[in-house]
Amino acid sequence: MDSAAPHLNAGETASGQVPGLLTTLADGAGWLTGHWYLFVLALAQVWGVGEIVVRRLALKASAERMALELAASRHFDPGLEEIFRRGVQLARASTSMPWWAPRRSKAVQIRLRADGSSPLRYRIEGPAGAQRLLSITPFGPDITVSRARPITDEPREHTVRAEFILRGRPTAPLREVPLDPDPLQPLVDAVSDLRADLGDLAEVRLDIQRAPKWALRARRLQLMQAARRAERRETARAARWVRRDAAGFEDSLGWHLQQLVSGRQGGAAGRRLVMPPVPRRVDRAEALGKLAEDDHLVRVQLLIMCASRVEGRAQARLAQLQAALDVFGGRSRWAMRGLRVGPWRLGADHWPSRRAFERRWRHGYCQPPRANWVRLEELTGLLKPPTVHCRLPLLSGDLPSFTFGDPELLLQGLYRGPDGRRRMVATYADETLFECAVGKAGGGKTERALAQAIGWAHAGGGLMFLDPHRDSWPRAAPFLAHDHLMDRIALIDLNANGPAPKVSSWNPLGMQHGPAPHEVVEALTDAFAAALGWDDANAPRAITILTAALSVLVAVNQTACQAGRPEDQATVFHTRALLTDPGFRAAALAATADRLDEESRSWWKTVFPALPADAFAVVLNPLARLAANPVTRAFLGQGAGVYNARAAMDHRMIVWVCPAGNGPTDRLLTALLARDLLRAVRSRRDTPENGRVPFRLYFDELITLTGAAPETIASMFEDFRKYKATVHGMTQLLARLPAPVRLSLTQNASTLASTAGSTSAIAPITAEWGDSPTPAQVAVLDRFEHYVSLTVRGRRIGPLRLTGPHLDEVFADQARPGKVAALEHAARATAGVLPLHQLTARAAGQLGRVTAFLAQHRMATTSAPARLDKSKGYQ
Repeated sequence: MDSAAPHLNAGETASGQVPGLLTTLADGAGWLTGHWYLFVLALAQVWGVGEIVVRRLALKASAERMALELAASRHFDPGLEEIFRRGVQLARASTSMPWWAPRRSKAVQIRLRADGSSPLRYRIEGPAGAQRLLSITPFGPDITVSRARPITDEPREHTVRAEFILRGRPTAPLREVPLDPDPLQPLVDAVSDLRADLGDLAEVRLDIQRAPKWALRARRLQLMQAARRAERRETARAARWVRRDAAGFEDSLGWHLQQLVSGRQGGAAGRRLVMPPVPRRVDRAEALGKLAEDDHLVRVQLLIMCASRVEGRAQARLAQLQAALDVFGGRSRWAMRGLRVGPWRLGADHWPSRRAFERRWRHGYCQPPRANWVRLEELTGLLKPPTVHCRLPLLSGDLPSFTFGDPELLLQGLYRGPDGRRRMVATYADETLFECAVGKAGGGKTERALAQAIGWAHAGGGLMFLDPHRDSWPRAAPFLAHDHLMDRIALIDLNANGPAPKVSSWNPLGMQHGPAPHEVVEALTDAFAAALGWDDANAPRAITILTAALSVLVAVNQTACQAGRPEDQATVFHTRALLTDPGFRAAALAATADRLDEESRSWWKTVFPALPADAFAVVLNPLARLAANPVTRAFLGQGAGVYNARAAMDHRMIVWVCPAGNGPTDRLLTALLARDLLRAVRSRRDTPENGRVPFRLYFDELITLTGAAPETIASMFEDFRKYKATVHGMTQLLARLPAPVRLSLTQNASTLASTAGSTSAIAPITAEWGDSPTPAQVAVLDRFEHYVSLTVRGRRIGPLRLTGPHLDEVFADQARPGKVAALEHAARATAGVLPLHQLTARAAGQLGRVTAFLAQHRMATTSAPARLDKSKGYQ
């Protein structure tokens, strides 16, 4: 009995401890129930401390981010595989962070930004450790990757924010958008009418993050449970309908008649056994959809911010971007996150979401909604910059607006923006070197060139407008009839219209301005050879004879100018006298003996006498045709001509040259003018580059001009840039231009323009543009409409559609029709025009004056030694 007592006491003690423990636990639970807020405060404190630590670490990681800017070439056209590989790079780069970096900072951000300075800037921001990975893209040389500078935006008065979440079926993919047209086109169109002057800004940010495995498993478990619940609900619903249908059938008249006929009556024993449907097994692939596989699955965060200094523009821009994102919608779509209450939306712009939005926007955090799971294939359209299939808008920063009187700008036309506003656009004069305009007659080529020339003239620039038909002068005169321009304008009109025609004068051999003698001889010889088709193979003797004759005449003119008698200079028509008149030839050779080299003197002594008489016909015949025309005879037959191309360039003159036509004689005269122009421009090599005055040449009817001097015109397009002389050529058919001119023009053209015309005529121009637009699109343009490609800041712009400037519209304020008569008088006075009959008579007597000068010069040179001896004798 004594030995059992301890055991009993121990049992009693143990049985007594259990109620005590339960009582203690009950008391503790009661205390916690009464003081639950202490437990919540403790948890909140732990969470707060943890959040502070996480935020500090996230800020530190955010400060180590880098940014790259991607610029695509005009021919950027990636394939699906290249874009997919870029997406894999971005997903991999999102994890290139230190181990301590919080999840929210482990992301790569794609920024699509438009602020009026460019159509759509494409920028990538991510961990600094991923710079090498992201700098080498699979897109090849069509993408330029550069380190981007931080962007600092000035505050705008009106800003709207939005976060987008995937709505619809959570496991369904976004719509598969083709690459042609570019998937970014809707976004580009949405920001195409941004105005930098109003402070417009629109930016789309897409954050890509590789989610942790546990988050993906949790999401899958949630979706599977939701699918099972949906299946059970559907099964229960189907069972109810089955039982209802069975009960309804058994209560029907047909069922009772069947029971009477069969003899089976009554009771529940005769009722059918209804088997309710069994819930089917949920298919994992069907339930999880795009989340079924782990490969290339990422979480994304899509944020948009729009701002402006004008009320309402930012809200309208956000609506446009929201509509642009609808292109990607299918069974799953992008929708703005937030709650709409009547006309108000409680979203990222309001409390409590705004502060979190701004923190994510400012530091680049990625905290996407749980529904924003996508595969990389769904983001194809956003993983690359705009491609060749994207139609980019023309912004005010891409092409400057024309300002009247600005010497740095050249008017090009009127551009209609996406918002319907029209503005006059221009290119920079110092980089607009050569221009070519093609199109049918009356399409607006000349009108556009006239507008540009008039604007350049009013800005103080010098130019020459060469028009074989003279139609351009009456059209331009009202807009040039200003007092500050009249003293710079000269009209060289060779049409000799009216009852008392007046003509200017030009001596291609004139030496009063001091040109290099060999350059003058070479220019005239080359002009004759080009116009008459001479070369060393088919006319070597003609070239030699003409060169020798011109060398003597130029030497004669040097002597006359040195003697102070420029009006007694020889002209090109005196070549006949030099070759056929022994007396004149002897006097000329005697007067120029000290100016000709030994080889030239030897040629006249030994080779010339051996030439047959008919050897001179090939040289003299074209001169006879020039002399037979009274206008060309008067124009070219004066000893001291007024026209001087070099002086016009150096003094910023505005010269209108109007040849008479396109016959053989006119072509020869045009060739002489063109070659002299080439010589004059090349002679500017004697002036330092910074001292050369810019000069612009406008060639209307380029087919007519190049028919006379194809090699000369081609050389202009090749050489003039060095001497600050530029050419604007107009032609109806590019194919009709000689091959050297056509090739030089298209190779060096800063501006190519085409109006309407036949598709075959337009095809050579559109081929230079890569047939975009097509010849068919250009062929149906309205009058004064142009497709133009331009060069601005070294980059080609266009081809874009411009409306050619109409003088009566763009320069209406500059028209002075009442001063046209005064302008005509001043322009002809500057050109030194005289009555045709007076110049013709003077040209007829010029040979006598030259002969008299040579005789006087010979007497002076022979008598000088005698006077010298006499003087010595007096001493």
